[in-house]
Amino acid sequence: MALLFAFMSILADLTPALVARRDLAPAQVAAAAHALVETTETPDAKIAFLGALAQKGETPAEVAGFADAYRRRAVNPGVEAWAAQAIDFVGTGGDHAGGFNISSLVTLVLASAGVTVMKHGNGGITSKCGSADLLAALGVDLQATPEKSRRALAELGYCFFFAPAYHTVFKVMVPVRQVLAARGQRTIFNVLGPLINPGRPARTVMGVYSPHLIPRLAGALTELGCEAGFVAHGTIAGDRGIDEVTTATVNHVQGVGRLRDLSTRWSAADFGLPASPFTDLVGGDVATNVAITEAILAGRGPAGLVDTIVLNAAAGLWISGRVADIRAGLDPARALLLGGAVRRKVADTREFYRS
Repeated sequence: MALLFAFMSILADLTPALVARRDLAPAQVAAAAHALVETTETPDAKIAFLGALAQKGETPAEVAGFADAYRRRAVNPGVEAWAAQAIDFVGTGGDHAGGFNISSLVTLVLASAGVTVMKHGNGGITSKCGSADLLAALGVDLQATPEKSRRALAELGYCFFFAPAYHTVFKVMVPVRQVLAARGQRTIFNVLGPLINPGRPARTVMGVYSPHLIPRLAGALTELGCEAGFVAHGTIAGDRGIDEVTTATVNHVQGVGRLRDLSTRWSAADFGLPASPFTDLVGGDVATNVAITEAILAGRGPAGLVDTIVLNAAAGLWISGRVADIRAGLDPARALLLGGAVRRKVADTREFYRS
């Protein structure tokens, strides 16, 4: 009984330390991560703990500790044979910028180039169309089994891990997160998604909804052993921003892994690209974004959106060692996007998941 009481009270025991602005030790993070997704802790205890952690400010080590704990609890897709060469393009969401699903098209460009992509994502939560929504409309089966995902990696060069199918324990957190969201309170769960890809790809490009998160999540990725990548935020104007690198924004970038010395700001001009209006990057609901995709592949897409997809794909080619630098990847990425390779990849995707 004493052991049960100790377990049930772990969040209540830790919350005063957070209120006092004390960081959690690794063992405390592991215990808290377990307690948050168990039904033995009360919703009030979870709300108080998460609120106090957010008010203190999560350290990179704490974020990495929670991410590691939830990676371990995820369904294992058994893709270790591909992980060391794979990359994920992913964002935290939550920027309310209304941007198109850039990373989904980048995924298709990179897969067309022979770069292995393990994309992890969800349906739209703060947007009308999430990465899962668009990729499903393009033929991806969100409920594909791990075996089917392994076949997708072998035959298509990419797969999509639908977060709710791999992180089933998070269902218990929905009511708690809804309460906190209604209070305007972001929590660690707003940033964990991009860090808990169940395939554990070695490389990651992560967009974040606030520039203040860049060092925190870059540090967390380093703690988690990310081989190479970067964390970025695009500033639109004033305090408005987007969780992407774009040709319409000033892009704050911090490298990870072997790129850890990269700390800079990028603009379109740095890569010989024209600056675009942010309106070129705006998406909509699923039907709208499918129509935008079709326009892009037909050579009729908004110039700024095309350039942004090309820029991100070129960065992926660079991180994956396919080109010497980002500029060198621009022309190959554009040729893949507009020359028919991505259209064929979409057709192959539809056929693969129908069979």
